[in-house]
Amino acid sequence: MTTTMATSCSLVCCGEEQELDKAVIVRFSNGSVKNAEKLDFTTFKNADESNPRKKSRRILVAESDRLSYVGNNFGTGSLKCNSLCKYFVGVLDKQTMQMEIHSAQLFNMQPLIPGEAIEMEKPQDTTQTYRDKVDSLVEAFGTNKQKRALSSRRLNQVGSDTLHQAVAKAANTVIDQKGLEALQQEVADTDSQAELALHLPPCNTDADKPENVYQFDDLLSPVEFGALEQAGSKMAALTPEELQKKKDDGGCLSVVKHLEHMPSEGAAREKTARCAFYLSMLLQLARQKSITRKFGQEEDCPRIIQSKLLKTFTVDTFNNGRYGGPLHK
Repeated sequence: MTTTMATSCSLVCCGEEQELDKAVIVRFSNGSVKNAEKLDFTTFKNADESNPRKKSRRILVAESDRLSYVGNNFGTGSLKCNSLCKYFVGVLDKQTMQMEIHSAQLFNMQPLIPGEAIEMEKPQDTTQTYRDKVDSLVEAFGTNKQKRALSSRRLNQVGSDTLHQAVAKAANTVIDQKGLEALQQEVADTDSQAELALHLPPCNTDADKPENVYQFDDLLSPVEFGALEQAGSKMAALTPEELQKKKDDGGCLSVVKHLEHMPSEGAAREKTARCAFYLSMLLQLARQKSITRKFGQEEDCPRIIQSKLLKTFTVDTFNNGRYGGPLHK
């Protein structure tokens, strides 16, 4: 029995290699080549040497009598493994039995059919916003949850755009029918009515008497009306001399007029006196330049009436986070 020993060889690492020194490994997408000597290989490099991203781009062309093949190391047709792994090729010198190790890169060779357009690399869209770029990343690398959220947001955006288009079309139709000035007047009237609605109760537009335009209980609730009993009694007890003094002191003439023409007795007199007090407090609030929480205490105004007036006809103010008191609405 004879034993055959494998011939040994030694590895030799080459010095620092340039980009052009890299070995080329090709793979044909439509099969294997039986006779590689019948193929003429040509390498093309990018002319922009100053651009660090483009200077390493290569295009490899293999030509034969029947068909040509093209491969590149960039773009959509390139192999992603070139950026994820490093490949090396050993070249054996049979005389010295030394094997040199060279860096290598892979090319996926695809047949070039005559008459078929070559897909060029699409230039980067510089008009994309930050949101569009993030959406593209989510589409490519996002989780299922992120992709579902992106799809839902886009569907909502389409629905919102459709709604805006419908509203714009309807608005243009109304403007064409009524005219812009008439619509502006309607908007102004609506705004004024909305402001009044904040302070006035529901209005009965079909009322046949002035006293039926607003319901009395909507102006003063039964509880508020009952709280005015003591204040109304003081108003009803004013003598003609005291009423004249109020006139001379610049008091509210409308309130004095109601008191001078009050019914002589009964529930009507009591109601008029209470309403006169409420009206006097309302007019006094309107004349106040500065309003404090002590408003109405000198006139013995019931607490519930004071709160109603301040809540309905004033707003609270704040200065640097500190309460600044009420102001007129």
